[in-house]
Amino acid sequence: MNIIVLGAGAIGCYVAGRLAAAGERITLVGRPRTVEPIALSGLTVTDLQGFKAHVAADLSAKHLSIASNLKLATQNLLHSQVANVQPTVVLLCVKGGATVDAAQEITDCCPAGTRIVSLQNGVDNVTRIKTAAPQMQAFAGMVPYNVVMKTASHVHRTSMGKIYIEQSAITTELVAKFNAAGLRATTSNDMRAVQWGKLLLNVNNPVNALSDLPLREQLLNRDFRYVFATLQLEALAALKAANIVPVQLAAVKPHVMPYLLKLPNFIFTRIAKKMLRMDASARSSMWDDFQLGRITEVEDICGAIVRLAKQAGTQAPCNAAMCQLIAKHTKGHRFTGQELRLALKI
Repeated sequence: MNIIVLGAGAIGCYVAGRLAAAGERITLVGRPRTVEPIALSGLTVTDLQGFKAHVAADLSAKHLSIASNLKLATQNLLHSQVANVQPTVVLLCVKGGATVDAAQEITDCCPAGTRIVSLQNGVDNVTRIKTAAPQMQAFAGMVPYNVVMKTASHVHRTSMGKIYIEQSAITTELVAKFNAAGLRATTSNDMRAVQWGKLLLNVNNPVNALSDLPLREQLLNRDFRYVFATLQLEALAALKAANIVPVQLAAVKPHVMPYLLKLPNFIFTRIAKKMLRMDASARSSMWDDFQLGRITEVEDICGAIVRLAKQAGTQAPCNAAMCQLIAKHTKGHRFTGQELRLALKI
């Protein structure tokens, strides 16, 4: 199986690096500024449990080849030792706002029927792929954990979890490869419930970004947790009205989580030990977006809750306000927990 990872951010690099280190043939595609350091130095992959691997990379590497665009990636595959073999799977790891462009690029460069697995945040990306590339086969996926870029060529997983991918014959084979590479993974027949379960956790991403704190430090602040809980409660109300039951991905059930988050610190730190079990360097991907001046995924997270609430006849005013705060954010400005509660009127 030839695997192309489209999107060389933290998640894309981590997945590509683990698979390549296990001997899989991987092509990593990203913007020149992101893939050039990897082509020069190789890719180092580590995690909080002590795993470490370094994979050499270039245009013709046996396990990890690098390309600055998908057309180049597919040409390299055709001229390699596996001539005339088209890529079997494209793992899509771009931001939600780039999904449509990526799907159109796949249409231009890959044969009809190419399998695309979305390993992205949010609940709308597979629909976007199917609309933009109807001749392709699109499957939902979900990556639960946080990955940070230690350097331009070193990615580090900072928390725990299991990858979920929509059930099919090809994804069952892919999941087997993931597990063999140490990427804990499973298939699911209800990815909608899985994705909403992940989105309930992702609503902390904008909170973390605005706090400008490492995740663990932010979660130890009760005011920030109160905001996180409020965003979750609005989402849970919309999900209930829409008859969607989110999958439990954290140590506690989704409907219990907001009440746990609101507890005083001396109780929260005792009960939520698993939630706080993460690398001290962990930060949200939205914080990374702030630092790099990129468009954030807030519309794929809080915006998705607002849209679901409207469809289901409920309201999500705090999630709507969070979308506005993120849109107006200026790099370098940070909120205290009390300031953020005041801004959201909670």
